Amino acid sequence: MLRIPFLTAALTAIALVAPSQAAAASPYVSGEVIVKYKDGTSGSVKQKVEAVAGTDTQQAIPGGSRQLDIEDGDSVKDTVAELRKDPNVAYAVPNYKAHASGLVPNDPAFGLQWNLSGPFGINMPDAWDLARARNAPGGRGAVVAVLDTGVAYQNFRRFRRVPDLDRFVPGYDFVARDRHPNDQNGHGTHVSGTIAGSTNNGVGVAGIAYRAKIMPVRVLDSEGAGNTAAIARGIRFAARRRVAVINLSLEFDASVRASQIPDIVGAIRYARSKGVLIVAAAGNQAGTVAAYPARARNVMAVAATTIRGCQADYSNSGFDLDISAPGGGNDAANTDTVYDQAVCRPGQPGPFIYQQTFTSGVRTFGLPGGYEGTSMAAPHVSGVAALVVASGRLGRRPSPRALEEHLERTARDIGTPGFDPRYGYGLLDAAAALR
Repeated sequence: MLRIPFLTAALTAIALVAPSQAAAASPYVSGEVIVKYKDGTSGSVKQKVEAVAGTDTQQAIPGGSRQLDIEDGDSVKDTVAELRKDPNVAYAVPNYKAHASGLVPNDPAFGLQWNLSGPFGINMPDAWDLARARNAPGGRGAVVAVLDTGVAYQNFRRFRRVPDLDRFVPGYDFVARDRHPNDQNGHGTHVSGTIAGSTNNGVGVAGIAYRAKIMPVRVLDSEGAGNTAAIARGIRFAARRRVAVINLSLEFDASVRASQIPDIVGAIRYARSKGVLIVAAAGNQAGTVAAYPARARNVMAVAATTIRGCQADYSNSGFDLDISAPGGGNDAANTDTVYDQAVCRPGQPGPFIYQQTFTSGVRTFGLPGGYEGTSMAAPHVSGVAALVVASGRLGRRPSPRALEEHLERTARDIGTPGFDPRYGYGLLDAAAALR
C-alpha cells in the first residue's frame, strides 16, 4: 500500500481571487511628473515654475531632471501640459511605469502562485518568454504521463472536465481497467494542473507547460491508494507510447525496498530504455532517505521547499535526491547550516500550492487549500522538463540522462554549496533551464 505524498488532504474551498485590475491601471505613477529645465535656468525661476504648476520637487534625478509631486490635485496629464507651456521647460513627462519582461498571465489567481514567480519560485514568467522565443510556447508538442488518481479530463457520465486543463492524449485506468481514467480524488488533477494547466486564459491559475499534453493514467484509487501491479503496468503503458516525461507523485512506505517491488524497478528500466524521463516525489515522511519509487535508479527524485526557500518539514532528504522544487507548507526546523539559519522560520505558517481541482465533489472545481507535499514539488520538474524537450534546448529528443543533468546543472544552488542531501543540486530554475 502507498500514500499520496501530501500531508493535509482537507479540501477547504477558497474564493477565487478577483480578476486583476492591472490591465486597466494607469501606465504611469499617479501624482508625479518629471521635468527638465533648459540650460541656464536659475533656481528661483525653477521654484516659480513649479509653484505656478502646483508642484514641488520630490528629488533630483541624475542627468539634471527633477521628479515632482503634484500638490494642487490636478491630473498628471494637465500638469504635464501646463509645464510644457513654460518657455523655461525643456521637457515634462509622466513618470512612466515599466514591468518585468516575462509573461505575467491574466489568470485571476496567479497572485497565489508564489511557487511560479516568487523569490523562491521557479522563474516561470521569464521561462515562458524563452519558450516562445524558441518556437515552443508553453511546451507545445510535449506529452507528460501523469500516473496518479486519474485526471478530470472528460465529460463522461458523472464526471466533468476541469475548466483549466484542455490538452490530453488517451490514457488508461489500471484501477477500473477501462479507457476512462477519470479522477475520483482530486490529487491527479491538481498535479496535472501544475504541469500543464491553461495559462493566460483568464481562468483559475497558471500551469508550467501550458501547451503540453497530459496522458492521464489512473493507478491510484479514490482514496489515493494503489499497488505494485497497477503502477508497473502504468509505467510501461506510458513508455510504449513514447511520452517525454512520466510523473509519479506517489510513494511507498519507508520500509519498502527495491527487492520488494521488482516489477516497478523493471518498468522504470524499460521506460528509461525508451527515452522517457521519470520524475518522482521524494516522499513526505521527513526521513533521511527518499522513498521508492523516487529512490530507484534512473528516477529523478524531487524534494520539497517552502515559500522561504527552506526544506519543507515533511520532505524526505538523502543522497538519492536530485533536485528541489516548491511543495508548500511549513519550514523544517533546520539550524545546522548557514543557509538554513538565514531562511528557515519553522514557527511561521507557509502557504499551499494552488491548482484548480475538486472542491466538494467530482463535478465542482475551485482552488482548494491543503495541497502541500513532494507530490506538489515533482510536477514542477515534470513541467519544466516538458518545456526543455519541446524547445529543442538539448536537441530534438534529449536522453533522460541529458535532461536530468541539465535540470540539475541549471538549478539554483541553495543549502550547502554544491550538492547536499537536503536540497539535492538545488532549487529548480525554469528560466535558467531554457537559456
